[in-house]
Amino acid sequence: MTIHLPKSLAGPLDKLREKDREAELTPREITAELDKYIIGQNAAKKAVAVALRNRYRRRRVPADLADEITPKNILMIGPTGVGKTEISRRLAKLTVSPFLKIEASKFTEVGYVGRDVESIVRDLVRMAVDMIRQEKTLEIRDKASAGAEEKILDLLLPPVRRRDGVVSDEDHQRYLESREKIRRQLRDGLVEDRVVEIEVRDRSTPPLEIFSNQGVEEIGLQIQEILPGFMGGRTKKRKVKVSEAREYFLDEEERRLIDMDLVARLAVERVERSGIVFLDELDKIAGRESGRGPDVSREGVQRDLLPIVEGTTVHTRYGLVRTDHILFIGAGAFNVAKPSDLIPELQGRFPIRVELTSLNKADFVRILTEPENALIKQYKALLETEGVEITITADAIDEIAQTAEEVNREAEDIGARRLHTIMEKVLEEISFQAPDIAAKKITVDRAYVRNALQDIVKNADLRRFIL
Repeated sequence: MTIHLPKSLAGPLDKLREKDREAELTPREITAELDKYIIGQNAAKKAVAVALRNRYRRRRVPADLADEITPKNILMIGPTGVGKTEISRRLAKLTVSPFLKIEASKFTEVGYVGRDVESIVRDLVRMAVDMIRQEKTLEIRDKASAGAEEKILDLLLPPVRRRDGVVSDEDHQRYLESREKIRRQLRDGLVEDRVVEIEVRDRSTPPLEIFSNQGVEEIGLQIQEILPGFMGGRTKKRKVKVSEAREYFLDEEERRLIDMDLVARLAVERVERSGIVFLDELDKIAGRESGRGPDVSREGVQRDLLPIVEGTTVHTRYGLVRTDHILFIGAGAFNVAKPSDLIPELQGRFPIRVELTSLNKADFVRILTEPENALIKQYKALLETEGVEITITADAIDEIAQTAEEVNREAEDIGARRLHTIMEKVLEEISFQAPDIAAKKITVDRAYVRNALQDIVKNADLRRFIL
């Protein structure tokens, strides 16, 4: 399968080719970019912007001093749905940094075995490898496409062969002319449905996995590299259309042209230099040793996480990875536990504390309308695919925001996530009837919103389950 670069990554990559993306962005510019997607939470945006800029600054100081400068890890404190994860994810996309989100509480689950906290670093390296591979794929895409085209032409018009091995100049010239004619047809898409026979690798056997003291890991050396013809080394002939053959040959050419050893080295370097790990639900593992119950495992997880956050070397299939300069962003609601309930050593590794505030009605109105990925814009775009033009009035947006604030206050505060539930309920009927609806222009006003939500809003029990 051809590797396609996600649109979220394709934009920044063009600028990244000539300059370090982190070097291009000042803290003010970083916060301005985050403002396009996240409403409010200026303290958190400022903290991550400074932490990101400090990584660039560290690389510019003398090497002996640079090793002594540790990342200023951040602890975000605030309820769910206020933007903690989104700030970290957008920051990673902005700088094209390897990013991993993981819940710290998963390591406290009863019976959870087979992996340890070092799997965080191994997963981050795998993501970096995929990221670098995608970048390299863009660089060699034209060359790979040309190689794939030549292979398809060889199938559509095999080279001229004579029994005596001698091909006249006239026959060779005629062959070249025919080949160029078919090349033009191929590029114009005129032979996409023609069937050709190709040799493909037999991939019917899944990759092996082993259990080790480091958890479930893929075998580093592929068996077919050791024993040719075993587990995917064999080939078989298949009849496919030209369009499918092109995809296969393109993938094959990309694999041949990309130096995976170089990709691995660059991935390890990028993780060590600009990796970001978002440790969610830190409050769920906050707790001191009590001798019994879940607190034992909680403190154990904290002590397991400590070396990774402090800086250690982790063995991965792509090489040794130092975690000394990976940026860790911790997060949690901390409505029951407090940051001071973490063990002192772990507290000290998150020197920057920022508190994210709960969202109110004014914030909800802005979230619905201002960001580049605003919910209103998303629903309009979805319904436009069915030919339905929807207009959501200002008073309807005000009513949706008011309802979200009330439900969050009366039930449980889940922040901006409440808007998704309410918007889906408000537009449920339109979304259902969109393919067959006669009126292609629909206006949603305050009365429409109230009518869609009246039964649920009045019934507290029903509201608790649905909204």
